[in-house]
Amino acid sequence: MLRHTYGGRSAADSALSPAPARGTRTALAWALCASLGTVGGVAAVTPALAQQADSAVARSSYRIAAGPLASVLHQFASHAGVRVQLDPALARGRQSGGLSGDYSIQEGLAALLSEHGLQAVRQGGGYAVVATAASDASTLTLAPVSVQGQTGQTLRYAGEQVAPGSRVGLLGDRDFMETPFSTVAYTEKYIADQQATDIQQIIAKTDPSVFISGIAGESLESYSIRGLPSAVNDVSVNGLAGVGAYHRNAPEMFERIDVLKGPSALLNGMPPKGSAGGAVNLVTKRAGDDPLTRFTGSWQSDAQVGGHVDVGRRFGDNNEFGVRFNGVYRDGETAVKKQDKEVKMASLGLDWRGERARLSADLYHMEDYTEGLTRGLTLAPGVAVPKPPKPGTSWNPPWSFFDNTDKGGLLRGEFDITDQLMVYATAGLSKSEIDTIMGVGNVLNSSGDFSINYSGVSDRMERKSAEVGLQGSVQTGVVGHRFAVNATYYKEDYTLRGFRNLLPNNWLSNIYRPEWGPEVARPSNIPALTDTGTTLTSVGAADTLSFFDEQLQLTVGVRHQQVESEVKSYLPGPAQPRYDKNATTPAAALLYRATEQVSLYANYSEGLSQGPIAPIGTTNAGEVFKPFKSKQHEIGVKFDLGEFAHTLSLYEIKRPNGYTDNNQYVFGGEQRNRGVEWGFFGAPVVSLRVMGGVAYSDAEVTRAVTPNLEGQQATGLPEWQAKLGVEWDVPVVERLTLTANTSYASKQYVDAANTQSIPDRTLLDLGARYRTGLANYPVTFRAAVTNVTNKAYWATPHFTNLALGAPRTFQLSASVDF
Repeated sequence: MLRHTYGGRSAADSALSPAPARGTRTALAWALCASLGTVGGVAAVTPALAQQADSAVARSSYRIAAGPLASVLHQFASHAGVRVQLDPALARGRQSGGLSGDYSIQEGLAALLSEHGLQAVRQGGGYAVVATAASDASTLTLAPVSVQGQTGQTLRYAGEQVAPGSRVGLLGDRDFMETPFSTVAYTEKYIADQQATDIQQIIAKTDPSVFISGIAGESLESYSIRGLPSAVNDVSVNGLAGVGAYHRNAPEMFERIDVLKGPSALLNGMPPKGSAGGAVNLVTKRAGDDPLTRFTGSWQSDAQVGGHVDVGRRFGDNNEFGVRFNGVYRDGETAVKKQDKEVKMASLGLDWRGERARLSADLYHMEDYTEGLTRGLTLAPGVAVPKPPKPGTSWNPPWSFFDNTDKGGLLRGEFDITDQLMVYATAGLSKSEIDTIMGVGNVLNSSGDFSINYSGVSDRMERKSAEVGLQGSVQTGVVGHRFAVNATYYKEDYTLRGFRNLLPNNWLSNIYRPEWGPEVARPSNIPALTDTGTTLTSVGAADTLSFFDEQLQLTVGVRHQQVESEVKSYLPGPAQPRYDKNATTPAAALLYRATEQVSLYANYSEGLSQGPIAPIGTTNAGEVFKPFKSKQHEIGVKFDLGEFAHTLSLYEIKRPNGYTDNNQYVFGGEQRNRGVEWGFFGAPVVSLRVMGGVAYSDAEVTRAVTPNLEGQQATGLPEWQAKLGVEWDVPVVERLTLTANTSYASKQYVDAANTQSIPDRTLLDLGARYRTGLANYPVTFRAAVTNVTNKAYWATPHFTNLALGAPRTFQLSASVDF
């Protein structure tokens, strides 16, 4: 018989650790449940039992609106991190009044079910819903289930690597199987296990729809999603744009990373920097109910040493106040020759949770400094792509550098007006600075001779962002509604200062034997080039209509966006007029729950991007173009097999683009991306977890300034990507996990005419993780080797044609919980 199954974590992790989460209260609660009232030999959660277990169980705050019992129970299970099975026959026609307040898992289940003559019985560490009068509950046949009881933290699923849901912009948090878009959400555990130093290393590790160059030492994170560039400065934090770091975010301060693929103007508003391939949202860490004091020491070749402190505490009679602090320091030589990197980061997360209100605040400060940065090379016309030099080679001297400093903060408040209606407001501010000296070598011949000079910038950015909104639910006859309305505000002031040709004459060197002259000092007075002020405001509304006990869900919505931009240019040429335009972007999505294991979905969505600014060096440098739309059609299917999930999707995205014609920047081209993606994650068998997939992306230029460029593949993007990450818990060595990751990318063109390309590549990473205890303190050791074969390969950097992929790199770390 088909049963609904909600929430939970992997069977593999259940085998490694007992069902109860850490902490004596939770363990005692499980002992009480095991020793008190049973139904047919398994523990039954009755109101009496819940009351007896009350003092032993940490509570969580719930605010679940009224609706069909199946939907309400699903939301409860997702929030609590517990697997619950429900026979559809028991749920049919039953309406629930929802749940609001502080409850333990047992109390919450009892409150939701008792009024319907139902109760939850424990079996295999999870729960099954049965009728109260059932006397043969022991005959129920249940799949293996388990409980993740750490309240106050991101819930984990599929081997604790992926969360069961993510934030879907305006729509709020949605379950993976009830989201009519392609999404994935990485957990805090997965982030830590990767030993990553930025966000792009997480989102591109196993997702074939995300492409990064693989270059070490660039001044910013640079990646594409579905074949379209996605700017790091479009990343949101807790759903709010403009408050993250401008060039690179430190993963240590986040407990979850949400990736939504495709344009999403309705859901998230206009991305300030024009990203259309997808949206990335970072969720800051919050203190859990159990005290946390963790130190992680790390080493990375050749001599990069660091430490990370993570401390969390809750205070108050009901743990209503929470404090989470993270601090990071790393410094030393990297695996790239003559490159040295220093990182400093401190973040503080505060929160308070009341009966009907919740408040939070986040502050951070980050410094990211690298000497001997990677900028890349360009190819002179007609020069073939040369053979790559030895891994770790650098074409910039040690005195070239980038120096990024970011600081910011945000506040958020939520209030439950009723059990069915919640209002929220959030606001934030960030300030960023970057100073550089950088050089781009121009390869002159197939022997690898290149010419280089040096330039630099001294940019200053200030961003302010705010959002207010309303989320609620209502039932109108047989149709359920989950509606949302919000208004957003974004203001950016960007000052660009820069210099070119620091040397009186270009240096000549060779990519295989680079040599540099003496250190050259930066100018003491760097001239201003432009001051740009941008203001984005919008109002959006959406409604998810559900039919047949939420088996069929239709989401419709629209957003109206206003864009104001003003550029003050200090460059020769005419002054640019103030720009003030608006646009409306609709969206629609349909989701059909064919079974509890299968969801079919389709969507039409639009992305809205701020018009580009003609780059320096063109005859119309500084010209601001009007906003433009990207349009996506997508269909897909999701399979949830309990501990192993798949997504298969087909999409088409059309996006305008720009090009340079006779040294004038023109915005009148078009790129069409058609693709197929298959992704999977989870534990297909006990002790084995896999993540990965295959993606095909046909990124074709459909309109260009010259006819011979039309029909060509867009530059810098592979048609095919395949990735596989594996974790295996070694049976004969308890708590030892071996890891492997392999990735393939097909060739990429470096010129618009598709006459020059870099070859395909396959890379292999290996690692191990071992959990043990030292002096009664839990310790996790991690080791990894990336690019195991030390493969030399060309990659496509953010600003130029060619750069060298990262060399073989060794990583070691040890985390101790005190």
